[in-house]
Amino acid sequence: MTATPTVLAVVQAGGQGSRMDVLTRERAKPTLPFAGSYQLVDFPLSNLTHSHITDVWLSVQFQAGSLYRHLAAGRPWDLDRTRGGLRWLMPEEGGGSAAQDGFSNGNGDDLYRVADSIRRFRAAAVVVLSTDQVWTADLRPVVAAHLERGSDCTVLTTEVGRTQATQKDVVTVGGGSRVTKVEHKPQDPSGTTIAAEVFVFEPEVLCRTLDDLRRERSHTEEGNTGIGDFGEHLLPRLVRDGSVHAWPLEGYWADLGTPALFLTAHRDLLAGRVDAVGRPDWPILTRWPELPAARVDAGAVLEDSFVSAGCRVAGTVRRSVLGPGVVVGAGALVEDAVLFSQVRIGVDAHVATALLDENVEVGSGARVGELAGQQSAEDDHITVVGRDSAVGEGAVVAAGARLEPGSTA
Repeated sequence: MTATPTVLAVVQAGGQGSRMDVLTRERAKPTLPFAGSYQLVDFPLSNLTHSHITDVWLSVQFQAGSLYRHLAAGRPWDLDRTRGGLRWLMPEEGGGSAAQDGFSNGNGDDLYRVADSIRRFRAAAVVVLSTDQVWTADLRPVVAAHLERGSDCTVLTTEVGRTQATQKDVVTVGGGSRVTKVEHKPQDPSGTTIAAEVFVFEPEVLCRTLDDLRRERSHTEEGNTGIGDFGEHLLPRLVRDGSVHAWPLEGYWADLGTPALFLTAHRDLLAGRVDAVGRPDWPILTRWPELPAARVDAGAVLEDSFVSAGCRVAGTVRRSVLGPGVVVGAGALVEDAVLFSQVRIGVDAHVATALLDENVEVGSGARVGELAGQQSAEDDHITVVGRDSAVGEGAVVAAGARLEPGSTA
């Protein structure tokens, strides 16, 4: 009987998430909601669980406390184990050289900081995942192909538009699925195939390459290792000196790193284009809110919307997603919006093309945002209101405005 190879997963929960503006001032980006009931961290953890990968290290860099309650020691994903399971990797001071103290500077630098632990673990393969995307994939055939080929790295890839490609790692794939070139955030990308931020590495080659990069680059970058993100130095070095292969990701994939991308993914959800949600054979596992079923009052209107547990709708909701415990008052209109948990929309208030963080209150007759005329979402037209903010009765918050957490308008 052939032994099952040991696979280690490192889930990189990211830094401050500044591209999401006021929504990540006081929370880790992986806690951002999706489809009402899920959080972004649920997607990599669920894919790992269904792929039978149960040694999972979670690297957190910013507002780690916002993740604790939801993760519940890994219980929703069956990762609360005596052997293996979920392990937290926290930023440390005094754990190594000056270049290793505090927060990491890129996902490659983040991986370098745990390279010694990866070596000691002695896995056959290391799967590294981000927490910014919505996707599903069975990682077992990916790992199996990686080991059979003897690859140094296997990159899951997906196709995007040229504009989005300028913000990603663009990969060129040749014969035999071999990656021949990596472009990091190119101004003029040579293609639209990008790294989907899921990688499988050969552990010894990974650690040796990270060591080499640190020796070569630490003197060029003040205060850090100089390794940066994967696409800056690590992937190009592996392409140059080793063997890197591509694995095309099937189905829906979306990065939710900006307000426009976040709203676009929810529009895709409402249009039925997100096959990552609602699969009985591959459910997204999460910690469910302890709330009763949603209630829709007489006279309310619901069209093309998702309504989560604990909601009460007396007004009109169109093409929107309501998180747990949202209340929409009589005569209110919510359109083309995503409302996080416990948002309160007052009587006769209007909310359009907007993202409202948890515990936001919109007073009676207030106006938040304006329905976008264009088809594609644009950051400067989306109104974003930070958590615990209050919009007073009759107040107007213009399209594209940003309200910091705890604001009053």
